[in-house]
Amino acid sequence: MVGATTGHPAAPLNTLNILFLTQVLPYPLDAGPKVRAYYMLRHLAGRHRVTLVSFVRPDDRPEYVAHLQGIAHAVHTVPIRRSAWRNIRAGVKGLLTGLPMVIARDEIPEMAALLRRLVAETRFDVIHADQLSMAGWGLLAARGAGETQPAAASMATDVALDAGARPGPQQATASAGALDAGACHGTQRIPQQAAASAGALDAGACHGTQQAATSARPRTLLDEHNAIYHLAERMAAEATGLRRLLMRREAAAFRRYEAAILHAYDAVLAVTEEDRALLLELLSGFQPPMSNLRLPDDKITVIPICVAPEAVQPVSRAIQTPSPQSAIGNPPTILHLGTMFWPPNVTGVLWFARQVLPLIWQQAPEARFIVVGKNPPAEVQALAADPRIEVTGYVADPWPYLEAADVFVVPLFSGGGMRVKIVDAWLWGLPVVSTPIGAEGIAVRDGENILLAADAAGFAAATLRLLADPDLNTRLRVAGRRWVEEHYAWQVVYRRVDAVYEQLSE
Repeated sequence: MVGATTGHPAAPLNTLNILFLTQVLPYPLDAGPKVRAYYMLRHLAGRHRVTLVSFVRPDDRPEYVAHLQGIAHAVHTVPIRRSAWRNIRAGVKGLLTGLPMVIARDEIPEMAALLRRLVAETRFDVIHADQLSMAGWGLLAARGAGETQPAAASMATDVALDAGARPGPQQATASAGALDAGACHGTQRIPQQAAASAGALDAGACHGTQQAATSARPRTLLDEHNAIYHLAERMAAEATGLRRLLMRREAAAFRRYEAAILHAYDAVLAVTEEDRALLLELLSGFQPPMSNLRLPDDKITVIPICVAPEAVQPVSRAIQTPSPQSAIGNPPTILHLGTMFWPPNVTGVLWFARQVLPLIWQQAPEARFIVVGKNPPAEVQALAADPRIEVTGYVADPWPYLEAADVFVVPLFSGGGMRVKIVDAWLWGLPVVSTPIGAEGIAVRDGENILLAADAAGFAAATLRLLADPDLNTRLRVAGRRWVEEHYAWQVVYRRVDAVYEQLSE
């Protein structure tokens, strides 16, 4: 059943109507994507009239929706459906169409019907899609808002295919559907005669100097938490056997899909400069062969993921004087916290447990490793056969584990975007050891607010330093907390998105 709630006070006059789409309910703040969407939602809702549409899962409680109801003007939810059968069907559709399988998996008729109803009832100025997984739905809503008859495309994936996401000769060029889906908004000017000769332009698809449609479509903004195609390519490089073949196929599909989506959206947010460069590189290879089309320099804006330092106090941790064997704490505790069905987290935890912990145990044999996170797979759960390793699964209140932690570890070798867990660890006042890849996209200072190590020996040595040196441990705790207060407070940083919205509303 599709759910809807309202109740937020009316926004001031002269504000925008925004349709905000999320793949995960952005509350509670127990995962990085939720943190990004939640504070972005709060920022926008303080200035505009925001309607939130989100998929929900069985463990999303009514009180979570009620909390969001107090922020957004209206909240609509659609249950997401997952099953082995849906995975098989997504695999078949992906192979037949060239779509990424994880995109094809989430075709939900109720979401399509809800979006068509909302855009028919309300004139939205901007459609804000949070993450690539909601980008097709954003285009579906934008297309529906500009049509007087029911849209021919019934699913977000249909619109994505129209936008050039299928394999074939158009991989490196914009397809006709990309223009139809809104690729010629903003500063991209395409002569109507040239577009029409390609069969590319339905009436009024382009703004600017061209004659606009009588019913203007909403502008579109995509918040890219990662350069997904690059993440998929990294994961494919690390995989073996059949999984490598499947991941290579997904990486190629994501490269096509993400390029088409980026081209179709009016504005894009990235969370790091590295991601912006990767997305611009991908987008530049997708330009139509028209000499007068130029990629706007400001199409992709970097706004990092931020948190609320004023709402969270750092943990209170008494650091004891170490002995060579016992290190600090009783016993010394190493913590990993993160979603444990995310493959990079699984790979990193297994690497740390199998290659790094044995080196740590040589000098601190009583040190324990705690893995906190939702849905750990069997191979991670099996680590708990050693009594010094604890695998908790999902924990509603991780505070006792944070207070017990002497070191917070981020052993990642793939991924993209920002690792919010590092920003969170700083927020909590925890000392962090990370791989260089784990700290990508974050303004870190090795030795001052974090310790970086790229291999098992270096990671073990850095962890042991923090276990054995109370002064260093304390310095990193204090420096990390100060750094997040100065550089990652959402009330300050997210003001940058206002300029993007001003450009969209011009």
